[in-house]
Amino acid sequence: MMIKRLLPFVLLASAMSPYAFAAPPALPLDDRQALIETLLERMTLAEKIGQLRLISIGSDMPRERIAEEIAAGRIGATFNSVTRTDNRPMQDAALRSRLGIPIFFAYDVIHGHRTIFPISLALASSWDLEAIALSGRVSAIEASADGLDLTFAPMVDITRDPRWGRTSEGFGEDPYLVSQIAGTLVRTYQGQRLSASDSVMASVKHFALYGAVEGGRDYNVVDMSPQRMHQDYLPPYRAAVDAGAGGVMVALNTVNGMPASANRWLLRDLLRDDWGFRGLNISDHGAIDELLRHGVAPDGRTAARLAIEAGIDLSMHDSLYLQELPGLVERGEVPIELIDQAVGRVLGAKYDLGLFHDPYLRIGKAADDPVEVNAESRLHRDAARQVARDSLVLLENRQQTLPLRKEATIALVGPLADSHVDMLGSWSAAGVAAQTVTLRQGLEAAVGATGQVIHARGANVTDDPRLIEYLNFLNWDRPEVTQDPRPPQAMIDEAVRAAREADVIVAAVGESRGMSHESSSRTSLALPASQQALLEALVATGKPLVVVLMNGRPLQLGWVKEHADAVLETWFSGTEGGHAIADVLLGEHNPSGKLPISFPRSVGQIPTYYNHPRLGRPYVEGRPGNYTSQYFDESNGALYPFGYGLSYTKFELSKPQLSGHKLKRGQNLEVSVTVKNTGERAGATVVQLYLQDLVGSSVRPVKELKRFEKLMLEPGETRLIRFELGESDLKFHDAKLDYVAEPGEFEVQLGLDSRAVISERFELL
Repeated sequence: MMIKRLLPFVLLASAMSPYAFAAPPALPLDDRQALIETLLERMTLAEKIGQLRLISIGSDMPRERIAEEIAAGRIGATFNSVTRTDNRPMQDAALRSRLGIPIFFAYDVIHGHRTIFPISLALASSWDLEAIALSGRVSAIEASADGLDLTFAPMVDITRDPRWGRTSEGFGEDPYLVSQIAGTLVRTYQGQRLSASDSVMASVKHFALYGAVEGGRDYNVVDMSPQRMHQDYLPPYRAAVDAGAGGVMVALNTVNGMPASANRWLLRDLLRDDWGFRGLNISDHGAIDELLRHGVAPDGRTAARLAIEAGIDLSMHDSLYLQELPGLVERGEVPIELIDQAVGRVLGAKYDLGLFHDPYLRIGKAADDPVEVNAESRLHRDAARQVARDSLVLLENRQQTLPLRKEATIALVGPLADSHVDMLGSWSAAGVAAQTVTLRQGLEAAVGATGQVIHARGANVTDDPRLIEYLNFLNWDRPEVTQDPRPPQAMIDEAVRAAREADVIVAAVGESRGMSHESSSRTSLALPASQQALLEALVATGKPLVVVLMNGRPLQLGWVKEHADAVLETWFSGTEGGHAIADVLLGEHNPSGKLPISFPRSVGQIPTYYNHPRLGRPYVEGRPGNYTSQYFDESNGALYPFGYGLSYTKFELSKPQLSGHKLKRGQNLEVSVTVKNTGERAGATVVQLYLQDLVGSSVRPVKELKRFEKLMLEPGETRLIRFELGESDLKFHDAKLDYVAEPGEFEVQLGLDSRAVISERFELL
C-alpha cells in the first residue's frame, strides 16, 4: 500500500467513539505542526501513551501478540526487527489502529548493517572523515533497504579507561576527533533529506558521560565536575545535536548522583534549553524500571513520573509508562502538557522520516522484497575493504619485516586467524559471520600459488572455563567461542612445527569479540595466558614474528613490543577484514592508521590519555623522578601515544610557520607546515595540530587536538599544509562555565602523533 498524500483511517473504534460512524477529516500533511496538533486533539490519553512505547520484539513481545498491540494503539515504535517481510505486517497493523498513525522501526546499526565495516574504534583509527562518511552512508542505504527508520548511533562517549567493554563501540579519547566523527556520521546517516527512502534517523548515544564510568565497569556511576564535563565529555554529543541528530539515547549511568534517565538538568536544562535540541529522547533498554534499583524511585509510579518529568519521550523495553502514566495524569501528578510534548516529538520524528506521507517509504512493496535477505549482491564489499585497510595501525616494524614477500612460506597461527564471527566485532547488526573473510582466507587468496600459508590454531582464545561460560552465555544455542579439545601443549607444538617450516610467522592474537562488548569490562588488559604461552613458544623458534592484533580496546603490549618484529593493530575489521589485513601485510596497501586512544603500559597506569591537565610537579622524561607525579616502578607515559602509527615509508615535517605572532580577536591565524615523503613508497599520513594554553584562569591541558589533515604523498613529494585558527579554537569553559578565550600566550604543536611535535608560539591579544 503506497500512501502519497492522504493518510486513510481504518476505524476500529467502539460505538462510543465520536468517529465510529464517520471518518475524521484528512490530516494536514503539508504542515508539520498543524498535523501534530490535529492528532493530539483527536487522541485519547491511552493512545498518546501508546506512542511513547518503544517495544523490543522478542521474549517480552512475541510476534504473535505484537500486531494486536500495535493495532490497539499501544505501541509507537519497535526495534530488533530487520527485514521488510517482518516489518510490513506491523505497519499494516498500525494503519488499522483507530487513528492510523504509522510506527517506525529501529535497530543498532553501529558500524554497518549487512556489510560490516570495522568497529567504531577502528573507524576512528583511519582519521579519514571521507572513509567514515562512506561507512555511514552505506549503513544507511542497507538499513533503510530492510525497512529500518532509525539507528541507535553514533556512539560518541569519550573513553579514557580501556577496561570498559564498550571502548570498542566508541571513537576514542579525544573530544575534537570524536566530535568531528559524530557530526560526519549524523549527516551521512540522515542524508540530504531525512525523509528520503535511503536515509535513517541518527540517535546519538549515550547521553551522557557513559564512557567515564568509575573503574571502567559498565553501568557504574559517574561523578564529574561540571567544568570537566563541558570541556572534555559533552562536546561530541553537542556536535551530533548541532549536525541535526533526530534522536538522543539516554545513558544508563548516574550523572553526579542522579540517573541520566531521571536527570532533569541533563535532559531539559542542558539538552533542550541550552543546546536547543527538539528531537526525541529515548531511554536505554529497561532504564526507567532500573530507577527502582538505582534507589531514586520507591515504586513504578514514581519511576515513570521521574522519567517523563526529566524528559524521556520514548520508553524502551519496559511497561511502566503504559501502567503508570494514565493514573499519574488522572491524579494530576503529571500534567497532560508533559505527555503532549513527548507525543508531539514522537509524531514529529515520524513526520520528519516521511512516514505520514508514506508509511511504507522504506519497507516498499512486497513484490520488490529481496528473494534472499542475505544475498551476496546486497553487500558493499569494495567499500568495506577500502575502509578497513585505512583503519589498520602499524605499531612496530623492525628491520622492515613488513611487507611480506608473496613468495614466502608463512606460518599463520593463532585462535583468531580463521574466526569468521570475530571479524564482525561487537554490535554487528544484521551481519552474517559466514560472509566475512578471515585472515586465513585473505592471506591464502593474496599469496595464491606464489607462496605458501601453513595454518595452525596454536591456542584457544582462553582456556579459562569461567570466561568461556561468560562469553557464551548469551549465545548458548550457537556458542561464539569454540574450544579446540586438544591439550594446550599439543596445539603449541603444532604451531611450532609450522613455524620451523616457514620463513616468517604471522600470529593472530587478541580478544574474541565478546571480550570487547557491552558488560564485558576487564580487570586485565593482558593477552590471555593461552595466547601468551603460544607467542613465547613462537619467539623461541627464532623466526621473524609478525603479531596481528584483533581486539576492541587497547591491550597491554609491553612484552609484544619487546619481542615481536612487527605489530599490526587490526581491531575487528569487518566483512572484508581478511582481505584488508592481507593487503597491508603483503604491501598492496601502505598502512596509514593512527591511534585514536592511548595504549597504557599496564592497567595500573590508567588513565593515560594524552590531553591531561598540567600539574605542579610533572614528571619529565630524563630527569630525576623523586617528588614528581610518576609511577616509580614502571616507565611513565603511554606505551603507544594518541595519534601514533607507522608507515612503510617515512615522512618529515618542517618547522611550523605562523602568519603572525599576535592574534587579534575576530581575526584568524594561519599555521603552515611542509610535509615530505622521504621514503621509497607512496603513503598517507595524518598531520596533527595541537594547542597548549600556557597560562589560564583554570588549569589547562598539556595539549589539545585542534586540527588534522590526512594526505597521500608519492616518494619524494612535498606538500604545504595550511591550517587556520581563530578565537573560537582558543576557548574553554572556565570555573564559572563561561566559554571564554583568555588573552595570553599559546603554543602551536605540529606532529605525526601527539608526542613527537614541533612547536611555535603566538599571543592572543
